[in-house]
Amino acid sequence: MKNIIKISLVSACIGLALSSCQSDLTSLNDDPKHPSVLPSDNLLATALYQSSYYMDNPSVNFNNYRFFTQQWAETQYPDETQYNLVTRNQPRNHFNRMYVYSINNLKQAKVNLMKEVETDDIRTNKLATLEIEEIFIWENIVDTYGDVPYSEAFKPDEILTPKYDDAKTIYLDLIKRIDAVTATIKPAATGYSDLVYGGNMTKWKKLANSIKLRLGMNLADVDPALSKTTVESAIASGVISSDDDAYKFKYDGGTFSNPVFDNLVASNRNDFLPSELTINTMSALSDPRMDVWFTKVTGGVYKGGVFGELNDPYTNFSQLSSYFRSATAASNLLSYAEVAFLKAEAAARGYSAGGTAVELYAAAVKESMRENGISSTIADAYVVAHPYNPANWKQSIGVQAWIAMFNKGFASWNFTRRLDYPILVNPPKSNLSSVPYRMPYSDQEYVLNGANVKAAGDKIGGDKATTKLFWDKN
Repeated sequence: MKNIIKISLVSACIGLALSSCQSDLTSLNDDPKHPSVLPSDNLLATALYQSSYYMDNPSVNFNNYRFFTQQWAETQYPDETQYNLVTRNQPRNHFNRMYVYSINNLKQAKVNLMKEVETDDIRTNKLATLEIEEIFIWENIVDTYGDVPYSEAFKPDEILTPKYDDAKTIYLDLIKRIDAVTATIKPAATGYSDLVYGGNMTKWKKLANSIKLRLGMNLADVDPALSKTTVESAIASGVISSDDDAYKFKYDGGTFSNPVFDNLVASNRNDFLPSELTINTMSALSDPRMDVWFTKVTGGVYKGGVFGELNDPYTNFSQLSSYFRSATAASNLLSYAEVAFLKAEAAARGYSAGGTAVELYAAAVKESMRENGISSTIADAYVVAHPYNPANWKQSIGVQAWIAMFNKGFASWNFTRRLDYPILVNPPKSNLSSVPYRMPYSDQEYVLNGANVKAAGDKIGGDKATTKLFWDKN
């Protein structure tokens, strides 16, 4: 149809001035439904969706966080629980989703925003939102891969093969960026919205400080002094303090559905089960969240799948309950429960965190119970039965945080790598020499950015899933 219109216009131009014809023809390139310059709000929405969906995606093709923490087992296809990260190109897929589909949109949104008509305060807050979301994604990338392209990334007109920056150097810059952006926020300015906090800049500021809290806690074993000042500064400035502050990306259940729903229900497949480690750990603690999260097998008991093995038929094992099967369930990517456990850990390490380790541990466990519909009476009894143990605080906090972060794979992986609890055993049929501590680099980087990615792998001790990140010292 467009070709027919173009031919008709060319015919009509015969005998008219050339400039007039050129004007008419040029206008054919304008598509009012697909503008050449996308509004910054649209680009932010795309980045929020892409980053949230793929950070939370349990698909075997992407991040595999739930397998790295051994909380989920597989049924007919156990490759991912045997730590095969080659066949499905998970490192490439996650790398591209975070860089190309997420951060790239945020970078362009910042450029486009400067050309849009806004009041100064609204523009300042929109820039702050874009910056905080970008930092949030960078933290995920660095804590997934380690050293990554950062300072030279997203400069295609200048640098086609960006260097890989030192991960700790990126950490330091992210902390600096958080301090800078939170100082610019105008909480009283209203008049725009976003898909996470609806334009509430007080909540965006709490998110920024909570990311800083994450970064600071990860530094605890590699740079204790910096860790302490970073964590205490974040808490003093104001972190997520209720479930209402949590970073949640909400799905409408129509155009966009929760990624767990997509993999458990919409796909019409039965590929995933709670693992034996999950079921046995929670059973030993008589954990009431089991009744919310899992189904029982014949005989009224819970039975987990063996990690790294076939678990077939599916019906012989406990399954993820309807609690996880809603198309509209939000991806809760930085929860109040996570922040509460981070504060408990901070107190256990001797930091000023707003309470004692005993108090903050209890508050964290109770928040996870509340988040999952457990009554305060049952939660109180659970804490009494499983109190904080100062003699082995890493086990107390590590195991309880691991349980609380069930279905929050990335957050759970940070806790298990930092605290080394619960103890994760490499499955007998593993493709690796140990459990994964990082995601290897994208295979495409070896084609497009070979010298730099090879240098990065050599620097960190080998581009292997078993190479620990700079902060994972124990």
